[in-house]
Amino acid sequence: MNTAQMLDPRTLLSEEAFSGVVATVRQNNPGMVSEIAQRITTEALAFVAACAEFPELRLKPSRVVDEGWHALILHTRLYAELCTKLGVFVHHRPEAPDVTRHDPNALKRTMRAISTAGYPVDHALWAGPADTSIPVAADCEHSPPGPEGSCTGDCSNTGPNVA
Repeated sequence: MNTAQMLDPRTLLSEEAFSGVVATVRQNNPGMVSEIAQRITTEALAFVAACAEFPELRLKPSRVVDEGWHALILHTRLYAELCTKLGVFVHHRPEAPDVTRHDPNALKRTMRAISTAGYPVDHALWAGPADTSIPVAADCEHSPPGPEGSCTGDCSNTGPNVA
């Protein structure tokens, strides 16, 4: 799909809802300019849409995109409506960032899935967990989900999942 044919993830929400999520990103990140918060929110929408379309790919957000996902989830009714529109509820299962556990292929796989779903990818928002060029409050990342009920310890590391 070429750039002219790409979908705009912002159309997944009304302008008012989008502005509300952007405001939440900014509230959680004092000093963040609106343009960065808008990019983060837009990319989070594309990420959630790709997760809904390709649950078998075990996608994960970057630390920066996760900030937008957190903001979406805080708007619970809006997030539930978004997931209904996408046809599946995309669950958030966080874990603390760990550079030694970071799998750069997971982020590449996720960016490819976003593109395959028809959305543009804002590559600057997909740096690894050690990159702090865009500082955000989100302090978690995600591992691919394991089989349900397979946790033998801390179940918070099973990654985004759909039901």
